[in-house]
Amino acid sequence: MIKRLAFATFLLCLLSACGNKGPLVMPDAPVDLPAPPADTPAPATTPESASGTPAARR
Repeated sequence: MIKRLAFATFLLCLLSACGNKGPLVMPDAPVDLPAPPADTPAPATTPESASGTPAARR
């Protein structure tokens, strides 16, 4: 009786493990994006205050 209950519990866990409904869908292949040119200078940034609060930026 215990073996049957353990086996039924195992099957229930095995069948409900995925969580996705419907057919299996394979993900699309990742698309390689072209790398930006190496000679482009970095964009200028504005210095932030040390605390980062809006009141300190006045």
